[in-house]
Amino acid sequence: MRKLLILAVAAGFMTNITYAGGIMTNTNQSAAYIRMMARDASLGIDAVYYNPAGLTRLGDGLHLSLNNQSVYQTRKIDNSFALLNDGYYQGDVTAPLFPSIYAVYKTGRIAVSGGFMPVGGGGGAEYNRGLPSFETNFASLPMMLSAQGINTNAYDVDIVFEGSSIFFGGQLGVSYQLSDMVDVYGGVRYVSATNTYKGHLRNLMINPAHPLNPGGGMTGGQDFFNSIATVTSGAAQSVQRLIDEDLGGLTLDQAVAMVPDFTEAQAAQLAGGLGDSYNDQLTIAQIQGAYQTTSATAAATAGELADRRVDARQTGTAIAPLLGVNVSFSERFNIGIKYEFLTKLELENDTEIDQTGMFQDGDKTRSDMPAMLSVGAAYRATQKLNVAAGMHYYFDKSADYGKALPNKDIIDNNFIELALGLEYDLTDNLLVSAGYLRTQTGVNKNFHSDLSHSLSTNSIGFGGRYSINEMMAVNLGFLRTFYEEDSIQQNFGLLGTAHEIYNRSAMVVAIGVDFKF
Repeated sequence: MRKLLILAVAAGFMTNITYAGGIMTNTNQSAAYIRMMARDASLGIDAVYYNPAGLTRLGDGLHLSLNNQSVYQTRKIDNSFALLNDGYYQGDVTAPLFPSIYAVYKTGRIAVSGGFMPVGGGGGAEYNRGLPSFETNFASLPMMLSAQGINTNAYDVDIVFEGSSIFFGGQLGVSYQLSDMVDVYGGVRYVSATNTYKGHLRNLMINPAHPLNPGGGMTGGQDFFNSIATVTSGAAQSVQRLIDEDLGGLTLDQAVAMVPDFTEAQAAQLAGGLGDSYNDQLTIAQIQGAYQTTSATAAATAGELADRRVDARQTGTAIAPLLGVNVSFSERFNIGIKYEFLTKLELENDTEIDQTGMFQDGDKTRSDMPAMLSVGAAYRATQKLNVAAGMHYYFDKSADYGKALPNKDIIDNNFIELALGLEYDLTDNLLVSAGYLRTQTGVNKNFHSDLSHSLSTNSIGFGGRYSINEMMAVNLGFLRTFYEEDSIQQNFGLLGTAHEIYNRSAMVVAIGVDFKF
């Protein structure tokens, strides 16, 4: 029997939870972004993240922005493995607090800026039924027992898994206006990453038709195999006296005939306990060996079916440089460019309890954030209409995501996202906006598992901005993301194949308040 584990969890499980960004990166970093999706040429306060070189275009003084998003995502997995009780698994991801804070002090040609935001992760996922990879081993147990002559047709098991991930980024930098047209930026981002994993497997139940389970009802799997181990160990011990008397070479029939206190009933019981594997040529020593093997196997199986828990935490920090250029061809047309260098993250396990062997305390795993190039353009087509577009390109092939396979086997192309946004001034104080975002993952089917998969998406956002006065404005945004379903084919050997389908849905509500002093 294959070893049964509750949580075969890879570090890649906790990737970014939202709709925007690459495999590990969140780019939804302001309420203004949620309402229009294209901010890479922003000349507003959220340019601290999207277009930091453009901050020199702000008015002199202190600027502050406080943003929060509430993110709700549902992860859906359908597995066609015939032996599962139910092949549908759902994980609910919630992040009611997803804050982004920006501050800029602008004077003359210089702007000094800082920001704090969840650059990766940002929420927790809870699977109340575990995942297919957790359950398929247990689903095959009834068939495996039946094949061994113990008719079993049902199982039940309580599996719960909960994981959370948050990669906070603290950013500092300086922007400088080289000329009326060109601005530049240099900065650094410090990333502090934390993943948590909690879960349990307990109360595995099966319904073997066996003398040790009278009535054939549901019984604890561990208790059943412990009973088999005890009974078979007793059977092996019952013939030890014959072996000690150098009678181990006798068959059962010979022992009945030659040993006065060895009865036909004892022989029948020993023979019956071996089932179809018994033949009348087996010696006492061979029969004892068979019972000892069965006892050891049953005891080992009982151990594998024991309740298991995991409570582990992974942490790590890293620093990456940031560069930016802003080009203002006129008051109506602006281009922003930013490059984020590779963030080499190594996460170390801090394990409180691990009954699975997957999170050895002190072990380290790579979980990089890839280098990323963003390019955006904004054009004020009319006095009231602003049109913006943006592109993010993630250098996934150069990042180490802690996968078992090398990148060349799991990533065909680098991840890319394209955005288009519109803003329209209804009045001097009120504008409305809408936007569209397309993300295209570059991974292949070797990357996917129920623990970690990357899907392409289409997102639509809308909202508005209201200027209360010259010093304060409020942004509101709403977004829906539609994921493109993908699947893999799984091979279970003699048990056949299964089709596993991945899909998700997501919704984001955001509010932001901008201040100027």
